[in-house]
Amino acid sequence: MAQQLGLDLPSRPALGRDDFFVAPSNAIAVAMIEGWQAWAGRKMVLTGPPGSGKTHLAHVWANLSGAGIIDARDIATGDIPALAQGPLAVENVPDIAGDDAAETHLFHLHNLVLAEGHSLLLTGTPAVPQWGLHLPDLTSRMRAATAAALEAPDDSLLTAVMAKLLADRQLTPKPDVIPYLLLRMDRSFAAAGDLVAALDAASLAQQKPVTRALAAQVLDNGFNAAR
Repeated sequence: MAQQLGLDLPSRPALGRDDFFVAPSNAIAVAMIEGWQAWAGRKMVLTGPPGSGKTHLAHVWANLSGAGIIDARDIATGDIPALAQGPLAVENVPDIAGDDAAETHLFHLHNLVLAEGHSLLLTGTPAVPQWGLHLPDLTSRMRAATAAALEAPDDSLLTAVMAKLLADRQLTPKPDVIPYLLLRMDRSFAAAGDLVAALDAASLAQQKPVTRALAAQVLDNGFNAAR
């Protein structure tokens, strides 16, 4: 069988429920997303480190509930009444911390979505007390929401994440590549994303398949051993 070489193809993240690997570090969050109709007060906060699957789960929830998705940074210029006409996921809420106009718009959107009888999902990287929001009424409403956290990955989850990231870039590594990387990479979702991007770039530049030798080269060029 011919070896797959790198091609300059767009990365298309797979964001369906079947593409999300359930592990002990995320099982509670997944169960709460799937059981969204039982959320207390019809709202939930989803937190976790970069790359942990917050956006993926927001899309899973949107497919289940018919919700729209908006980045918090776009709310200040959005049509609040229109956004509140159905369930809504608001991503990256901590990114508007200190922006008085954006925080005020989110406060009104939060209230209107719930007043219309719909559900609301909010995401951010740290736990809610570390979001740094300035508006007291918005802060109190965020802290009152049911919360679920995506934890740091174990080996099985990190393996699945690496495989998915490679597949999103239409790369097929040799079977020994991911186990080799797991022993030498930083144990984080963000590092997995950066490493796969570097592998993709190296594969494309050198017109070589993703092999252990290429992985070793990429690690030597900037991804130091973490264990």
